Amino acid sequence: MTTFALVGAGPGLGLTAARRFGKAGHSVALLARNMERLDDLVTALAGDGIQARGYTADVLDAASLTTALKAADEWGPIEILQYSPVPRADFMKPVLDTTATNLDAPLAFSVKGPVTCVNAVLPGMRALGRGTLLFVNGGSAVRPNPEVAGTSIAFAGESAYAAMLHDALAPENIHATQLIVPGAISPDAEHSHPDALAERLYALHTERDGFRHYAEPLPE
Repeated sequence: MTTFALVGAGPGLGLTAARRFGKAGHSVALLARNMERLDDLVTALAGDGIQARGYTADVLDAASLTTALKAADEWGPIEILQYSPVPRADFMKPVLDTTATNLDAPLAFSVKGPVTCVNAVLPGMRALGRGTLLFVNGGSAVRPNPEVAGTSIAFAGESAYAAMLHDALAPENIHATQLIVPGAISPDAEHSHPDALAERLYALHTERDGFRHYAEPLPE
C-alpha cells in the first residue's frame, strides 16, 4: 500500500481529499501544526475504514517537514504528495504596504516549503517508479492581485517551480500538476465544493493530463 501525504491537513478540502485517496486504497499521512486537530481527522478517517496517521509539522520549518515526511514514507512509500496549506492572513497586505521583510514568510510558505517537501518525497517516488505532486493554489497564482501582494508573489514562485517539475520529472513517470481554485472553497459552490475538488484532484492523479487546471473559470 502506498501513501497519500497531505501537507496542510484540515477539516475542509484536506479531509475530503484524504478520504478520496484513502478510499482508493492509499494509506493517508496528514501533516499540520496541531496534533489535536490531526487526531480528530485520523478518527474521522478511521470511521470510513481508512488507515491514517498524523504528523506535526510547520511549513515554515523545513526540518519539521522533512522529518514528518520521512517518517510517513517509512509507514508506506509516498506515491502522492498534496501541498495545500492555507496562507496566513498577514500574507495579504496590499502591494504598496509590502516590504521586503513582509515577503519572508510567504516565500518560505509557498516556495521553500514545496521545495523541501518535494526533495523529501522524490527519492521514494523514484524507487517506486511513479508519483504525483499536487499543488493547490488560489487565483492570485496566475492573476496577481495588488491587495494580496504576499500570496501573489509567493504563489507565482510556487507555480514556476511546479511547472518546471512537470517538465523535468515527466520522463521519470512522476507527474507534477497544479489546481487553481479562483474563489472560496465552499459547500455551496458547484465546482469548488470540497467533494468536487477532491474528485478533481484524484482525477489529476489518475489521468495525468497537463500541468495547470482550474476548478472554476477565472472571473473577468
